[in-house]
Amino acid sequence: MLMKPAPHSITPDPLHASAARAARTVPPMWPLSSTVAVNPYLGLTHDDLALAGARLARVLGVRATMPRHWYQNRIESGEIKDVDLAAAIAAVRTNANITVAQLKAAARQDRPAPVAIATVADLAAEVSGVDWPGVIEQRIGAWAADYFDAGQALWAAPKGKTAYAAWRALAIHDLTPEIAGLAGFAAFVADGPDTAQAVLHESSRVMVLSDEMLETYFLRLLMGLGGWSQHARYHVWQAELAGEDNPVMIDLLAIALTCEMALFRQYATKISARWEEVRAHYAAPVQPGTDDIIDACLQEAAERAAQRSILATLHSIAPAPANERPTLQAAFCIDVRSEVFRRALEAMDPGIRTLGFAGFFGLPTAHRGFASDVEERRLPVLLEPAITSCSGASGDARRDKLTRASARAIRAWGRFKLAAVSSFAFVEAMGPVYAGKLLRDSLSFPEPKRPQEPAPRFDPELDVDTRIDTAEKILRAMSLTQAFAPVVLLIGHGANVVNNPYKSALHCGACGGHSGEVNARLLAGLLNDPAVRSGLHERGIKIPSDTLFIGALHDTTADAVTLFSEDTDAAGVGAHLAKVRRWLAQAADIARTERALRLPRAEGPASILRRSHDWAEIRPEWGLAGCKAFIAAPRSRTAGKKLDGRTFLHDYDWRQDQGFGVLELIMTAPVVVASWISLHYYGSSVAPEVFGAGDKLLHNVTGGIGVVEGNGGMLRSGLPWQSVHDGEKLVHEPLRLAVFIEAPTEVMSMILEQHAEVRTLFDNGWLHLMAIDAEGRVHARYAGHLVWENVESELKAAA
Repeated sequence: MLMKPAPHSITPDPLHASAARAARTVPPMWPLSSTVAVNPYLGLTHDDLALAGARLARVLGVRATMPRHWYQNRIESGEIKDVDLAAAIAAVRTNANITVAQLKAAARQDRPAPVAIATVADLAAEVSGVDWPGVIEQRIGAWAADYFDAGQALWAAPKGKTAYAAWRALAIHDLTPEIAGLAGFAAFVADGPDTAQAVLHESSRVMVLSDEMLETYFLRLLMGLGGWSQHARYHVWQAELAGEDNPVMIDLLAIALTCEMALFRQYATKISARWEEVRAHYAAPVQPGTDDIIDACLQEAAERAAQRSILATLHSIAPAPANERPTLQAAFCIDVRSEVFRRALEAMDPGIRTLGFAGFFGLPTAHRGFASDVEERRLPVLLEPAITSCSGASGDARRDKLTRASARAIRAWGRFKLAAVSSFAFVEAMGPVYAGKLLRDSLSFPEPKRPQEPAPRFDPELDVDTRIDTAEKILRAMSLTQAFAPVVLLIGHGANVVNNPYKSALHCGACGGHSGEVNARLLAGLLNDPAVRSGLHERGIKIPSDTLFIGALHDTTADAVTLFSEDTDAAGVGAHLAKVRRWLAQAADIARTERALRLPRAEGPASILRRSHDWAEIRPEWGLAGCKAFIAAPRSRTAGKKLDGRTFLHDYDWRQDQGFGVLELIMTAPVVVASWISLHYYGSSVAPEVFGAGDKLLHNVTGGIGVVEGNGGMLRSGLPWQSVHDGEKLVHEPLRLAVFIEAPTEVMSMILEQHAEVRTLFDNGWLHLMAIDAEGRVHARYAGHLVWENVESELKAAA
């Protein structure tokens, strides 16, 4: 499910209805502690790309596609062929009668940058020479950093008020706008409406807002608040998941409208004529022009061209899987970074099998670490936790007591060294103690290895039937129901980096921006449980008595795998486990060598290891940059084929999927999450000024929530420029995700028909869908509206 409906019905009042629709168009933004990729076009997926581009040009002044010379370079190189351009024109379904020749001609001429429709603040700045949008941005940003603070500030703002009430209490004492030239601003706020709802009505009266202009104008103001409105949307998202309501988005809109009214009161006579023109622009229906349609066609053509390599790869004959028992099975997250390591590991021995599954391993858990009361949601953000877990005692009472005491001491020490009163004394007294750490960091020596947390456990303990049901559901979803190896690794992933506010963005998106070892260790413990195995045996899943499941963690920055073999008795597989460790070490070296070819200034595999603990490194790894495809099929279809770390790989065998419940889950959860990731990188590349986080070198963490560039202003969303650009060129090719699924087309159509929000993504082109046949070859493309078309011509072009 993409967007939960509001828990309460929307009032028919045009003001409130328009405000609610505008608020739901704003994408949510998770805090830095649990960063997850979010589709910045989430509220626009009911539009196609051309219409979304026209809307974004009006409210944000940005395009939804790359500059045209980007496409022209690909046409000139032969990467985009005439067949791609022709297919794109047909796919976009335009009535503009555009030809291939016109597309080529248009690609040679870049369009001028769009300009967003003006606000009252923009018009006031024109006539006064005062940067009123900048003043408002700075003052709202300063207040929002206090109001939304997630624990960074030791002297936090008072809680308990609504956002509008909290801002109003501050604004009636804030003289900054008056110093800038906005006379009587504090008194205006004090005498104005005392509720957000009243502000909406007052603004409509004062500024003569017609019903036709409301939604676009409200969206313009909300999107103008940058990451602050997106973070507020996150709070609304969390409330709706819990079946509750949160008025914070309407409160933010009321704050922006109050500032607009104050400026309108002062400059009305000077801007009245221009305001009439602007109101007409806001009220005009949003329709894509010919240029918007051309841009959509060029983007579609680029995506068809990029899909050709995947078509060719899948069309080649796949090796038949061996029938004998595997020597090792390793389940990785579907994350594109796992593809490189999986390929390297499989090359170590013919008996090694890897498989891909969502990195939370089917366990939607809210987890508390050892000696911690902080709840971490280690599950996809589309879901609510169904179970709770914690890292339990290690069994060594003395060690556990010391660990708890150490955790308390570290928290107290951190508060002392950051407190306003004691921070300067701390630097004076303790500075020399940090000399060793400064030297180690400067020379890029690794951090001392910390002891592993005790094994996680379910809390409260699940009953036997629930454990068996959970294990069966997960194994069937993984298509792992037979031919178990002596050792089965369940490998979550995370990133080990230092001095990086975006560390959580490199962790596992399926684990809510956390690393995946907790879920992997929990599942390993569950599948090693004798009672669970007995119950599974009765249900037709026979796990050999000598099979041992072991949780593990893949550090994607260093490409190293840590095994949590201490969680269970591994004595029976000791010799085999030693061999497994050697395979993992050799595969890691191969993966580092391949990744070093993509990273700036990387000189072989050893340099990859250094990057992870270099506190000055702005590109420790590329994350999911470059992602372009999602494949749900048996691993035999892609085994041995180099996919360059750009493909999500989900194991799926439709022949084992009775009732197609697993396929439905894949199409409505992992595919949607992968699309969020793909469009997160797309938006940060295509429109970095509004959907990107800017330059890492200028970042300041604010409120523990996100970053601002410089010393204040609007919160930045999306990815830093260094996450998609190597300093000379984009390393992420902005393409909408291509999804390849081996399953009957009629079943996929049935699932799309039952899930309107998911179908909308495919019908409006935000995702591409292709079907793989029983021989492992792509044979059909989803053309939208439950229609499939043959891909024979595309296969000929690929050949």
